[in-house]
Amino acid sequence: MGVNQSPTEKGKEAARDLRRSTRDEERKVESEKGSPLKKGAARFDERSRSSDGKDAGSKQR
Repeated sequence: MGVNQSPTEKGKEAARDLRRSTRDEERKVESEKGSPLKKGAARFDERSRSSDGKDAGSKQR
């Protein structure tokens, strides 16, 4: 649920905190790794391949 979609202020604050902690964790991992993490479709393909060596398209055939 997005920050603006939460019906209560407590929920909005929780969503903001989650985004903040996720951003901080991603920055930490990127700095340790030495390069930015892949985003969007590239990340999906990378994760899909790493699980069993096949890309997402070949799994659906």
